[in-house]
Amino acid sequence: MVENNNNIFKISHNDLQPKPGRLLISEPFLQDSYFKRSVVLLVEHSTETGSLGFILNKKTSLTVNSVIPELRELPDIPIYLGGPVASDRLFFIHSLGDLVVPNSVQITDNLFFDGDFEMLKRFILAGNEIADKVKFFIGYSGWETQQLKKEIKADSWAVGMPDDNHVLNDSDESLWKHSVFQLGEKYHQWIHFPKDPYLN
Repeated sequence: MVENNNNIFKISHNDLQPKPGRLLISEPFLQDSYFKRSVVLLVEHSTETGSLGFILNKKTSLTVNSVIPELRELPDIPIYLGGPVASDRLFFIHSLGDLVVPNSVQITDNLFFDGDFEMLKRFILAGNEIADKVKFFIGYSGWETQQLKKEIKADSWAVGMPDDNHVLNDSDESLWKHSVFQLGEKYHQWIHFPKDPYLN
């Protein structure tokens, strides 16, 4: 008997709940300019205070070197668009841990959020390689209490598990496709949907 997959937009693939360290993967026709085909890493989630995360796959034309004078002579360090909130502030996630970057907030076993930026800057200036170890963002994505729950219920987002090999990598829409693929076979059709269904 062949499973009827007509309702391929219905997100019912698992019982994963949003929590720090998990991913929010946008459904393919979400047209919001910030979140279209986006993958968001949640770094904070609470039923009392809301949720906070960063879009992982929206690289900007800005570099850390252009905003931090001490780093201007180093190879370009890209900045990603973390979301629409506080777009004048720089944030970062990393895998360096609290010993290298004190006051970091641990998200998963291998991922950390923010910390002492001066110590991170010293680490970089000492010649240490940070590619695939640190990712910078301007702005963040935020949800008020119960807002994210409602959006997930409305099928705007699927909740997925992070792949540590991809979270800190140089990312583009291929990360969205990879994350959709990880959701399971039923969702593989999402990858082939046009970005704008009205043009087809």
